[in-house]
Formats: sequence, structure tokens, C-alpha cells
Amino acid sequence: MPSSTDESIKSTVLNEEQMNALNQLLNPEVQQRLTIIVDNLPKLSEIVTLLTNTYDVAQSLLTDDVLKEDLLGGVKEFIVPVEGTVKGLAATAIEANARAEANASSSIGLFDLLRMFKDPQTQKLFRFVQAYLDITNEKQK
Repeated sequence: MPSSTDESIKSTVLNEEQMNALNQLLNPEVQQRLTIIVDNLPKLSEIVTLLTNTYDVAQSLLTDDVLKEDLLGGVKEFIVPVEGTVKGLAATAIEANARAEANASSSIGLFDLLRMFKDPQTQKLFRFVQAYLDITNEKQK
């Protein structure tokens, strides 16, 4: 059973807290800010509602296991083909480098260049380079 001393201490603490609150409310700056808050309550209410709705949507998306699996599956569908293409390009580049190193002693003559210009892959490369340069030039204008 609480003693009368305990109750008087609680009432004293409560009175001190109430006095602190009243002193703050008497401060003109605090009164001005409270007036601004009260004037803007409708806007604040809309903002809180919007934030609450946004939080609810985000929370539902973050906890939706089906959505997570769908997103992961979509990312995998995109990454797997790209990964295969990159690996293929890297393997081709390594093999081409090895062949070039093996043929480092041979030289390419004028007729070899002319023969290379007739190659369909070389033609495709030059068409790409020309188109790329045309587009770059158009964007610079």
C-alpha cells in the first residue's frame, strides 16, 4: 500500500511537469508555432493520410512473397541471356587473342586487307561503325 509520502512525491512531480508544460505554453514562440500547426491541420491530416497509405502499400509489396518471386524470376529471365552472351563474347575474345598471338610473326598485306573487306562479317562491322558515327554526328548537331 503506497504511503502518503509516495503520493505527495508523485503529486509534486506531476505538478512540476504541469508547470513545465504551462511555462512552455506561455512562451510566445511556442504559441506562434502552435498557431501555425493548428492553421495547417487539414494539410497535415492529408499528408499523414497519404504517408499512411504509401506505407501500407510499400509494406504489402515488401511482404508479398508472390511479388518477390515474380520480380526475381523477371530479373533472372533478363540476366541469364545477357550472362550467356557476355560469356560467349569473352570466350571469343580470348580465342581471337590466342590466334592473333600465334600468328604474330605473319604480316597482313594489301591483298589480305582487300580480301578481308569482302568478308560479310567485316562488311557488317563497317556498316555498324558507319551508322554509329552518323548517329553520333547527328546528336552533336
